[in-house]
Amino acid sequence: MDVASGSERGTTERVLTLLGLLQQRRVWTGPELADRLGVTPRTVRRDVERLRTLGYPVHAGQGVGGGYRLGPGQDLPPLLLDDQEAIATAVSLLVGAGGAVAGAGDAALQALTKLDQVLPTRLRHEVRALSGSVESFGGGRTPVGPEVLMTLARACRDEVEAGFDYPSGSEVQRRRVEPYRLVASDRRWYLLAFDLDRDDWRSFRVDRMSDVSARTWRFCPRPAPDAATYVQEGVASRVYPHQARFLVHASADTVRAQIPASAAVVRRRGSELCEVLSGADNLDFVLMHVLLLGHDFEVLDPPELGRRCRELAERLLSAGAKISPVPGMEESRDHANAD
Repeated sequence: MDVASGSERGTTERVLTLLGLLQQRRVWTGPELADRLGVTPRTVRRDVERLRTLGYPVHAGQGVGGGYRLGPGQDLPPLLLDDQEAIATAVSLLVGAGGAVAGAGDAALQALTKLDQVLPTRLRHEVRALSGSVESFGGGRTPVGPEVLMTLARACRDEVEAGFDYPSGSEVQRRRVEPYRLVASDRRWYLLAFDLDRDDWRSFRVDRMSDVSARTWRFCPRPAPDAATYVQEGVASRVYPHQARFLVHASADTVRAQIPASAAVVRRRGSELCEVLSGADNLDFVLMHVLLLGHDFEVLDPPELGRRCRELAERLLSAGAKISPVPGMEESRDHANAD
């Protein structure tokens, strides 16, 4: 490439080409870059300044071994990816969104949504094929098809209606929703959406959806509840026929470490107090788990659960009173008291 042909290239294209070169090799000399770009060293210096203005930390060294190199900075500027790098990145993000890395699902899906917006069509089938060949074992979330996640993520991003088949009792119904947020728990993906047929907010398990599609009909976003809080309360409480609230005499951090987020909502009520909200098919089940936390607690709701506590306490006291003392235990206790 000669200088004349290089000067005909647009400045933006040339600067992006320069950035790509700096990402390929640790150090480039000025003459090397000028030769690759087909411009003068002076133009290279101006293009380096343009990259610095955009937030890319391009360092220049003098003398033997000196040259231009791309270094780490305080902010994260855009990256240039070739086809193979884009495919590898998309597949890795799909694995992360599936829960292979604890706590990385939300960030992976957000990054994947951004990449999907600019990913060329010719690369999509390769990403789909490669992602289908990746599996994991052990814990993690219930498997969800990457196409389903991406369809819903795009619908949330673009503010367009979505539709899917969803089980309701013994039948499957078609649901029309305005999707708001995807929420990841420790085990599953959920969609917070406004259900157009029921005229209310609902949370849906993504792994239960089928025939998921997004429409081109855009909607105006409504005032929405906090997505993570709404989904957690639904998973831990609202889906069950019975709900209970407790005041636990321990810090919220301590109790959260003892109870999975999908089993209860823990709200801070002070430095050494917290409120626990949970649900179950049988309130005895919830009561047993709160008791086994090992902290003092009080029943806030429902009133009948307080009465149930007294019934069980009397039964436990009665059961303990019927146990005969271990031989020698009374003498040992008397001796200890005398000391």
